[in-house]
Amino acid sequence: MKTPKRILPLVEEGLVDDVLRQLMSGKEATVYVVRCGDDVRCAKVYKEANQRAFHQAVSYTEGRKVKNSRQARAMEKGTRYGRKMQEETWQTAEVDALYRLANAGVRVPQPYLCHEGVLLMELVTDADGNAAPRLNDIELTPDLARRYHAMLIEQVVLMLCAGVVHGDLSEYNILVDANGPVIIDLPQAIDAAANNNAGVMLERDVENLATFFAQTAPELADTQYGKEIWKAYEAGELRPGMTLTGKVEVDHRPADVGAVLRDIEAVRREEEDRLRALQEMRH
Repeated sequence: MKTPKRILPLVEEGLVDDVLRQLMSGKEATVYVVRCGDDVRCAKVYKEANQRAFHQAVSYTEGRKVKNSRQARAMEKGTRYGRKMQEETWQTAEVDALYRLANAGVRVPQPYLCHEGVLLMELVTDADGNAAPRLNDIELTPDLARRYHAMLIEQVVLMLCAGVVHGDLSEYNILVDANGPVIIDLPQAIDAAANNNAGVMLERDVENLATFFAQTAPELADTQYGKEIWKAYEAGELRPGMTLTGKVEVDHRPADVGAVLRDIEAVRREEEDRLRALQEMRH
């Protein structure tokens, strides 16, 4: 096929030899199967901001690091340079997350490089060497649904132990190779420690999995793995391979409002004492 314009620089640099075919087109990118020497890989070509259906909501980008204060100011003002920096940050977020997760043992495609808005990475294949299908395209038995669900819960835990929340996890961005689910599409990945929305998004990711697999294994609909995982993370107790129940105990004890008010009053008095001491020092 004709080489897409965005992939031409990689061909000219000798990083890609041939574009074999288009694999898929999604809300944020178009993916092509390419040949790199003796290897067959995939090239993810990110769409321009005005062509994407998935927009960079503040809830996703909160806490992302930029190189310097000039870039941060430009991005905040929405200048031309700032928009360019936003695009670069959006694209490199996936590369950074892929390397981080691959090193943590999470089942994600191996990234190779990102150049001019094109991410070159491993082509995930099935047992026959063909491009792996998406989870929503395979037929599940109840036993297989339970097994894949358990495997993905383990992956979510591994991801969070590495400090990452997917943020848009569903059956549409999970591939299935010969060994099970592989998680893809991470440009909206969230830094769990730096983003105030991380807990809500992790729970939503896990609920999406439960909703999908419950179509085949109905008992999964009532599980609360998301809340359980996040609770363990906040307590500093989350570990890879830990036993999870899918249930969360609700604390029915009444809130001690009096104790809270006393704490507030104590803090208020401490602040008054501090200000009074400062005034005395000035005089």
